[in-house]
Amino acid sequence: MAAPIRIANCSGFYGDRLSAAKEMVDGGPIDVLTGDWLAELTMLILARTRAKSPHGGYARTFVTRMEQVMGTCLDRGIKVVSNAGGLDPDHCAEAVAEVAAKLGLSPTIAYVNGDDLLPRLAELQGAGNDLAHLVTGEPAGDVARFITANAYLGCFGIAEALTLGADIVVTGRVTDAALVCGPAAWHHHWRREDFDQLAGAVVAGHVIECGAQATGGNYSFFREVPGMAHVGFPWVEVAEDGSSVVGKHEGTGGEVSVGTVTSQLLYEIAGPSYLGPDVSARFDTIHLEQIGPDRVRISGTRGEAPPSTLKVAMNEIGGYRKDLNVALTGLDVEAKARLVEEAFWLACPFSRDDFESVTTKLNRTDKVDPSTNEEAVATWRLTLKDGDERKVGRAVADVVVEMALATIPGFFTLGFSLSSGSVFGVYRPALVARELVPQYVTVLGGTRTVVDSLAPAHGAEIFADDEDPVNVVKGPTSWAPLGQLFGARSGDKGGDGNLGVFARSDPAWSWLDGYLSEDELRRLLPETAPLVIDRYRLPSLRALNFVIHDLLDEGVAAATRQDAQAKSLGEWLRSRYVEIPTALLTSS
Repeated sequence: MAAPIRIANCSGFYGDRLSAAKEMVDGGPIDVLTGDWLAELTMLILARTRAKSPHGGYARTFVTRMEQVMGTCLDRGIKVVSNAGGLDPDHCAEAVAEVAAKLGLSPTIAYVNGDDLLPRLAELQGAGNDLAHLVTGEPAGDVARFITANAYLGCFGIAEALTLGADIVVTGRVTDAALVCGPAAWHHHWRREDFDQLAGAVVAGHVIECGAQATGGNYSFFREVPGMAHVGFPWVEVAEDGSSVVGKHEGTGGEVSVGTVTSQLLYEIAGPSYLGPDVSARFDTIHLEQIGPDRVRISGTRGEAPPSTLKVAMNEIGGYRKDLNVALTGLDVEAKARLVEEAFWLACPFSRDDFESVTTKLNRTDKVDPSTNEEAVATWRLTLKDGDERKVGRAVADVVVEMALATIPGFFTLGFSLSSGSVFGVYRPALVARELVPQYVTVLGGTRTVVDSLAPAHGAEIFADDEDPVNVVKGPTSWAPLGQLFGARSGDKGGDGNLGVFARSDPAWSWLDGYLSEDELRRLLPETAPLVIDRYRLPSLRALNFVIHDLLDEGVAAATRQDAQAKSLGEWLRSRYVEIPTALLTSS
């Protein structure tokens, strides 16, 4: 039996802590260094970068980090695996090779691609694949409008690159968890039919893919966590059976606990079956155990065969937008908002109907009897969208400026710019038959290998225990915020919002499960009231997950919410006061 492989993370997004790679390499023993650079929004950012700088559609910060740690990694036999290649994994690999040459090093560098379907969209349509929308099933239509189209590849291209002797593996759009699953599959010689093992590695990958979110970052109970000013990054030791231990280097800030791991497991998921290109991991079978300080064991994860399709992340330019914010201070806030809106449209050179989209919001952030000027301020926010850049440019901004002395008392603007409107993107998740998307593994200066994406044989369907919710906690209640007992983690899933809520004891879970329904969530978070909400139970994690459809319009870049990625949705829920059994509050 092979020893567990220790896989460390040094990046959860494009822009994460630049020193993290060196911290993970120097801070303790690891076998593999990974980093995730590719959020859905990042692909749009890289497309715009590549438009200005051909062959530049990759994360340059990864190259910087390689310059910091490459020599040490080679000396210690540490493999490096990252999706920082983005839209140009080949040119990212070449940039890493240039750094190696400058340092006098000779690593074997490989890149994995095949995910970029943009040049193939017309071909795929011609072959009868309509690139149906993942949610609505609507065909893609005219594909010339898309600026990115990348399939989510699985882990076996990475495993093949490591088998070919690569020291550094750069990929395009693979699943975040593939960065862990690939090295684990390579190390343990897993087959594609080893669903339980692969599912365990996917769960481990999901835990560390967002870096410090597994070690106390973005954690509801952060006040209980030491060293939060500079938390360490996580690693996982993946065993041959797919179980794993999550940890962090000694002496680093933050913590690894059942709570921090549970919180991250709920991030950006949907139902209990977590679909992926290699396996469908059953999150309702996960068992967590605190086995020591900053050590959590993950076991019991079951896996089912993956779907016959791959997810494709597609982006198009949606048009141009302008966000205008006017402060409303003190008394008569609603009357002030009505006057500002009336005056704007009276002076605007375009009518409301001339715009493709108009969104107006009154954000009541003001307080009664405010003790500071800032506490007296609410905001009127107007978002205009249109395909014609002229409509959302200087002309509409000037209208707001001209209102400054002629409308409401106390007039001033917030985050105001006279510049032209900004481009926004529209995200579209699609599906493509997996057999049409092989992976290509290229070793710089060497061979090119094809790794097919054919689905493995189907295994048995898994039925996890899923008892009916029963609230067994009775007795007197007290008025208290949900967050006094429950943690939460929220985020974006394309145009949808994901909100996971978890308890830290069985009695609290019993109450939460019986109390927090879709309708109660709508009452507590009124802006979700008109939206479709799916509720999923994860009893083994003492957690509920809600998917709130269309909360974020056509994706992060197009969203008009103040929090366009729904990162704070869970903390909003935790701040709501409800009647909670007093016995639970006194025992917490």
